[in-house]
Amino acid sequence: MHSYLNHIMLAYIGFIPFLLCVALTLMVGSSSAVIDAFSYYSLGVLAFLTGSLWRPGEQSQQRAVVAILVIIPFPLLALASQVILLTYLAVAYWLVLVFERSAKTWQETHKDYQKMRFTLTSVVFVSHLFMIAQAVELAG
Repeated sequence: MHSYLNHIMLAYIGFIPFLLCVALTLMVGSSSAVIDAFSYYSLGVLAFLTGSLWRPGEQSQQRAVVAILVIIPFPLLALASQVILLTYLAVAYWLVLVFERSAKTWQETHKDYQKMRFTLTSVVFVSHLFMIAQAVELAG
């Protein structure tokens, strides 16, 4: 089995908690606790994705700074409403993908991995939109 297949399989497994949170809100209705669990998991995944972009020795200082820009607001997000937090996270996943695709190594990355990154970013984004709707319903 090629190493990229392990990455792809683990990435799809990592989507399961997002899916479970969405399913839970569909079964029991909007819940602040479920939205918080979803948000905390999303913060962790986003931090991991951003950290995986950090390649010491392979990038300039400018690219290293850009890699951490996504996670700099994390402490401030603790003070934000659920809607703002989820909106930031939804946009940040796309920013990380754009940043990853702008790297020279992207063209050398296996096509299946590239397809998986776009697919997962899309479904994670949609799951965030769903949870934003749940947070708006709770706030309203």
